[in-house]
Amino acid sequence: MATTPLPMAPEEATMTSEHALVSVRGLTVRYGTRTALDDLDLELPAGRIIGLLGENGCGKSTLLKTLAGLYADYTGEVRVGGHAPGPRSKALVSYLPDRSSLPDHVRVRYCLDLFSDMFADFDTAKAREMIAGFGLDESMRLKEMSKGMREKVQVSLAMARRARVFLLDEPISGVDPAARDGILDRILGNLEPGSSLLVATHLVHDLETTLDSVVIMRHGKVLLEGEVDDLRAEHGSSLDQIFRKVYRS
Repeated sequence: MATTPLPMAPEEATMTSEHALVSVRGLTVRYGTRTALDDLDLELPAGRIIGLLGENGCGKSTLLKTLAGLYADYTGEVRVGGHAPGPRSKALVSYLPDRSSLPDHVRVRYCLDLFSDMFADFDTAKAREMIAGFGLDESMRLKEMSKGMREKVQVSLAMARRARVFLLDEPISGVDPAARDGILDRILGNLEPGSSLLVATHLVHDLETTLDSVVIMRHGKVLLEGEVDDLRAEHGSSLDQIFRKVYRS
């Protein structure tokens, strides 16, 4: 059955309106002896498209999983819409992992039914419209699809929720360059008004024109963050050039 989002307590509603939509303080995650996130501080406002940039292994996926409430073995403070990770925060978040967890043998229509049962805010009509717009058939099995086609199904499912925070982990990494613009257009066109999109990627050039702000990470820390227009003006360079320069230094 669908999970119904829990109502906010009055004090939590006030917290959400007066503070950042996503707030992280001193977040540290370790996998054995390896530190994935190292005393990370971050605040993300509502109504923004934010690029989470960095090389593979820099902590992007770990941060998204923690914000999505899927990873609880951390120290520090995490708030999404004023809530610590749990049922209330999960009701606000739509998360697209970098690897599909959907069974290979199922058809697309099964995925639609599954998401409709799992999420009270899932808009089946919107998902069907996106899937059809990608030229996909609901009767197709996932195992019959290319990696790019499956990516389009997952994007459609994730963006069809009426969420406040969308967390997308490398949504275009498995897609050929010719199809990336189409996927990005549908992601942006289906973003809920007033919600925020945090998209992890290392394909900086493809996303540069869509981003309001960026967070550049390395070794579990934030190297640089800010508004894209301000950073371009300050450095006199494109975002892609700034990213390369930061990493070289």
